[in-house]
Amino acid sequence: MNQRKIEAAIARIRATLPEGVLLVAAAKGRIVAEVETAMRAGVTVFGHNFVQEAEPMIAALGDRARWHLIGHLQKNKVKKAVGLFDMIETVDSWALAEQIDRRCRAIGKVMPVLVEVNSGREAKKSGVFPEETEDLIRQMADLPHLSVQGLMTMGPPFGDPQEARTCFRETKTIFDRIAGAGIPNVQMRTLSMGMSNSYEVAIEEGANLVRIGTKLFGPRASGKV
Repeated sequence: MNQRKIEAAIARIRATLPEGVLLVAAAKGRIVAEVETAMRAGVTVFGHNFVQEAEPMIAALGDRARWHLIGHLQKNKVKKAVGLFDMIETVDSWALAEQIDRRCRAIGKVMPVLVEVNSGREAKKSGVFPEETEDLIRQMADLPHLSVQGLMTMGPPFGDPQEARTCFRETKTIFDRIAGAGIPNVQMRTLSMGMSNSYEVAIEEGANLVRIGTKLFGPRASGKV
């Protein structure tokens, strides 16, 4: 997609977002020029799925934007990730949380994180099951170099977005319950749900952060969403 089309797509999407909903531009498979175009069009936060792909882009664009990790974080990538990203949206285990905390302690950083919920209980997807979410957050609350700030869930990337509604609704229920539990050192500010195919349904179900790539930038070179 050329520069004008990206700018027009961003303007259309931003016009549909209610006040208080943050747009994160999913930059997987994108080039620096595309991301710079999005920056000029007013996007301030970008998400990457892979640490190794994000590294050269963040090196090139740096603090001109904020950077979220929105893909699964492998434990052998944690050291690099904590130096690159401003938020990690995909914490899904105590072992990963503990390692992020340890690596952040080494560089004197407190990392904002979201807990990823496998709201569809899909065996091949990452994320903690809904019924285990609060217990994990209560454990994480004691880690001084993490700042637990909410939940994230994926939802299906294809098909009828209405099929994701139940997953989004359950995640919002968990979010509200934890927010009301008064867990020390936990601030439930962010509910990250919805992608290009499903963000409108996600917003209807309470998302205040949406991760959109294809509808902003067009299909990637591979043709995949």
